[in-house]
Amino acid sequence: MDRTELAPMIDHTVLGPETTPSDVDRVLEEAAEYGTNACIPPCYLEHVPDEGDVTVATVIGFPHGQHATKAKLQEAVLAWQAGADELDAVCNVGRLKAGEDEAVADELSELVAAVPIPVKVILETPLLSDAEIRRACETALEADAAMVKTATGFADGVGSEKRRANDSAASGGATVSDVELMSEYLPVKASGGIGTYEEAMAMIDAGAERIGASSGTEILEGAPESDP
Repeated sequence: MDRTELAPMIDHTVLGPETTPSDVDRVLEEAAEYGTNACIPPCYLEHVPDEGDVTVATVIGFPHGQHATKAKLQEAVLAWQAGADELDAVCNVGRLKAGEDEAVADELSELVAAVPIPVKVILETPLLSDAEIRRACETALEADAAMVKTATGFADGVGSEKRRANDSAASGGATVSDVELMSEYLPVKASGGIGTYEEAMAMIDAGAERIGASSGTEILEGAPESDP
């Protein structure tokens, strides 16, 4: 896959706790230059140029998904009104692990219904067993979400058997096996620990249709150049 084909599949991302306005401006400029999308914190949506063709995503309930449902809904509506093109919403992992699948699905359904733009559901797969990932995907499917996303990249997962057994998951990142499983249900955004063209292509080969990465430009620099 060459740079032209890959670029629109990448969400060039800056979401760390120390993200500054200048960081966001840089990512938006790089996204425009390279032809990627951008994923930025909701407080910086005002930095998105009024005239531009970059698809901009922001996050809802980030990073743990434990906001009150009303707060998530208000955050989603405000983000859409501020110009976001897509929303990446964190599901409530604790409720999922407690078996409260209906509550998780209800909250996600309300989020999807609250805005006229695509909602991707962040599952935080490094914290979940395969059975829990399937249940999370089923709730996202029931809620009519546009995509499921692997992770925020900020999960610590202390005590998780899965993370102890899988080095990639232990770093909070996406794994090929998780992407393969998730793609049985909905389009997948692979996010967390993807920093090279080879890593991105492994996720795409596994079924990912979008890549979330703070190294979006580096990934594209490693891709074959487009034909003239």
